[in-house]
Amino acid sequence: MNNIEIRSVKPKDAKDLLKIYSYYVENTAISFEYVTPSVKEFKKRIKTITKRFPYICLVKEGQIKGYAYANTFHARKAYNWSVELSIYVDKDCRKCGYGRILYTELEKQLKSRGFRNMYAGIATPLQEDEYLDFSSHKFHEKMGFVKVAEFHGCGIKFDRVYNLIYVEKVLS
Repeated sequence: MNNIEIRSVKPKDAKDLLKIYSYYVENTAISFEYVTPSVKEFKKRIKTITKRFPYICLVKEGQIKGYAYANTFHARKAYNWSVELSIYVDKDCRKCGYGRILYTELEKQLKSRGFRNMYAGIATPLQEDEYLDFSSHKFHEKMGFVKVAEFHGCGIKFDRVYNLIYVEKVLS
């Protein structure tokens, strides 16, 4: 794809990332957050995550169109070689291949740092509705992830009950 750059996120990108993320917080059950974090809080998250993990964004024609990052899977030391992933693409750029580009680069960076397993927690509906469908689960399957766990009715947002699945991809 032309005019696309993948680069590391910096705290100064927080406002642009929040433009993408706020849509998912306010209008979907993809994120179980109820309130969009402040720019200050988002900068803090970026600083914390980038101390240890890759946090990247896709830029097209000078605009951030999506981002992805790895974070701690579990706090205990034995889990240090596993990560939990998050990805968000501008709502107007879904199905453009940006998610695949971001995850491919993120996986490459994680492999080079010696990580072994990648996990993603994905909200899933009991049945599709205006807030959530199965597209995130389908995307992760296409990227080689397999479902390893399901938590039933553990999330409530917009007065609806949602499940949470965990998917896994083994790197080495």
